[in-house]
Amino acid sequence: MSGDHFEVIVVGSGAGGGVVAGELAERGRRVLLLEAGGHYTAADFTRWESRAGHDFWWPLRFAFPAGDPGLGPVALIGGRCVGGSTVINTKVALRASQRELDKWHAASGVGLTRADLDPYYERVERYLGVRERTDDWDLKPCVQVAKRGFDALGAKLEPTRAYTDHNCMQCGSCLQGCPTNAGKSTLNTYIHRHWLGPHLTLRPNSLVQRVLVEGGEATGVEYLDTTTGEVRRAQGDAVVLACGSLSTPQLLMRSGLKNPNIGRHLGLHPAQFVFGLFDEPQDAHMVAPISAHCFDFAADEAGGFAVEAVTVQDPIGFTVSLCDEHGPMWGEPLVEAARNYRRWIGLLNMSNDDNNASVSLDEDGNEVFTCDFQPVELDRIGAAREFSTRVLTAAGASQVLWSGLATTHMQGSCRMGADPATSAVDTHCQTHEVKRLYVGDSSLHARTLSVNPSLTIMALATRLAEHLDAGAGGQLDASRREQLVA
Repeated sequence: MSGDHFEVIVVGSGAGGGVVAGELAERGRRVLLLEAGGHYTAADFTRWESRAGHDFWWPLRFAFPAGDPGLGPVALIGGRCVGGSTVINTKVALRASQRELDKWHAASGVGLTRADLDPYYERVERYLGVRERTDDWDLKPCVQVAKRGFDALGAKLEPTRAYTDHNCMQCGSCLQGCPTNAGKSTLNTYIHRHWLGPHLTLRPNSLVQRVLVEGGEATGVEYLDTTTGEVRRAQGDAVVLACGSLSTPQLLMRSGLKNPNIGRHLGLHPAQFVFGLFDEPQDAHMVAPISAHCFDFAADEAGGFAVEAVTVQDPIGFTVSLCDEHGPMWGEPLVEAARNYRRWIGLLNMSNDDNNASVSLDEDGNEVFTCDFQPVELDRIGAAREFSTRVLTAAGASQVLWSGLATTHMQGSCRMGADPATSAVDTHCQTHEVKRLYVGDSSLHARTLSVNPSLTIMALATRLAEHLDAGAGGQLDASRREQLVA
């Protein structure tokens, strides 16, 4: 067992951890970035679906219903590689509305407003080159066909904003990693701009097992080097956990923290694909998977769901959870649906939930995820599917199928707040129990956003890096920063 010392140790390299590490390294701080997965680059991102699922994704996890099985378990999808889920997501970049931040305040006393967050949103957008896809969103026939259905219903389908540049070839392989580096993950931006320099040390294949705590303060971490089997230690002046809403609360629990809000209030932002079959090939697998969206119904009082277009998933993902009115499909109907793969257009529904899911550890220390959708949440999911069915039918679909529930937008399991009775970390993201220990990922969100959360995760991570670098909490030496920057 060996050890070394850094100013800041960051655990997890996705939208939260990658940004915290990159921002601090840019400011001259000595940072150790630990990632459980491997380090892959564009040369590795070929459209090989099964390999990507094995190498770049966490093994599939499920949130099982706490009571009535209802719609069944929710598949939990995330990245396990340098860059985390930003490597395998669709790069949608949307700001949270003030309406959603008001929900945060009501839930846990967080007083953040858009005026507070907008400077951080702007910094991230400049850094990543966020653009509105006005010039390429409707180039493909499948998008034009889908838009016809939205127009028929009087709903607005519009281009989305994304952290992709004009090297995007609309090849449809975002979930297997971007082969052209057009998708601006934290891997090829915040991390790669610094990892060969003097300030950022990157260690992939490093599974953190616990945070080291002495005298009520975090002093470092203990982690397993999965390539050698060696257990190692690293010391730090501050520790930032950014393992995602599923793993961050587990690591806090395994490190001895007892705050009852850790692992509670998990939001899933449940997603469901709805597929329409058309007479002519649509090739919806060869398009930017999310180039457009409809947010007409995003507010709870308007329906509580958003629709993104168009997508169809790759063949394995498309077939494994395909459903019809009889339930999960199998046998000849499933084979026939797969044969018609090129003729399907998919819409992705994302429904607002009320953070009734949870993360816990069983008596043997194994992770447990539960969901507990209430009637109002089920109504939103049903309304989203019904609307998408109407869109596809109006566009000319002869058959409509759908998927089970899944999510990549887990949020809120260590929510930020003013009071330890209702939150796990304070408004500067430091845990209420242990000093110098911070959370820097979607776990912070007090309530699930109705938009894709990655831009908000990055904005809050930028805010946290600024706070740490300024030495506002006394964790880092501000004078040393000034000498390094100079």
